Amino acid sequence: MIDEKKALWIYKTMKEIREFEETAWTLFTENKLRGSVHLYTGQEAVAAAICSQLTDEDYITSTHRGHGHCIAKGARLDFALAELMGKATGYCKGRSGSMHIADFNKGNLGANAIVGGGLPIATGAALAQKMQKKNHVTVCFFGDGASNQGTFHESINLASVWKLPVIYVCENNEFGMTVPVSQSTSVRNISDRAKGYGIPGETVDGNDVEAVFDAFARAKERALRGDGPTLIECKTYRWRGHWTGDPETYRDREVTEEWREKRDPISLFRTCLKARNLVSDAALDAVDTAVAEEMRKAVEFAESSPEPDAAHVMDDVFYEG
Repeated sequence: MIDEKKALWIYKTMKEIREFEETAWTLFTENKLRGSVHLYTGQEAVAAAICSQLTDEDYITSTHRGHGHCIAKGARLDFALAELMGKATGYCKGRSGSMHIADFNKGNLGANAIVGGGLPIATGAALAQKMQKKNHVTVCFFGDGASNQGTFHESINLASVWKLPVIYVCENNEFGMTVPVSQSTSVRNISDRAKGYGIPGETVDGNDVEAVFDAFARAKERALRGDGPTLIECKTYRWRGHWTGDPETYRDREVTEEWREKRDPISLFRTCLKARNLVSDAALDAVDTAVAEEMRKAVEFAESSPEPDAAHVMDDVFYEG
């Protein structure tokens, strides 16, 4: 059950992700970002609801559309934005850009530009947790396209055999790049594939915070009990194109607008909180104001941060222990 404190955290995190992504879009159009970015706008409920149940000792692996996961796992907006802008003050000193942000201090093992690349990393992290007898879990975020990669099947099979404390979270936003999931995937629900590995599979509305929260709570309890992994499919929709320069000729813009107007996860959660009399409008408005100011300061910080010094280009490339 989501209490008032948790609800405010989730709402604030969703607002931070939304503000960050829309700011990244604006900066891209102003030619202030290094390369393109893959935005998480519209999928905020998944990362926020799940990471609200994690600690810094729990691990996550992310995707090329990973800003939302990073922020939900505790990333500071200013350091994250500086990284996108290739600045020395970024999380990886400007070296990772948009698709490789990591922060081991927060249990974020990194975003990954390779589709399906995070699946074996998460499985290995969960194996380490089990071998070290740590009472924590690993969460693997991946997209519908990654569910058709060999890494998906190999990773879940091993995790099931070894009963690893890992939760595989598929964010099905209906498109693998430009291909509709109906044209690329043999099953109606990606969670149905869990049956082939003898583990639970569950499909939920990825824009419903409470549905995601409850499904993950059950999966986490199972993992910590020593019963092994769970596959959760969160059906959602990305508001923007595959990347910031995507002309989006492959999908119906009216459908996208309908998702924006009727299925906005932030608006839906706010309505839910009001219906339950859990958080006041004034409190939520205060969060909106605080996040907007936080984002303003992040932009100021990132734009004023120094460029990396070429003299240190070889730093951190080789281990010198």
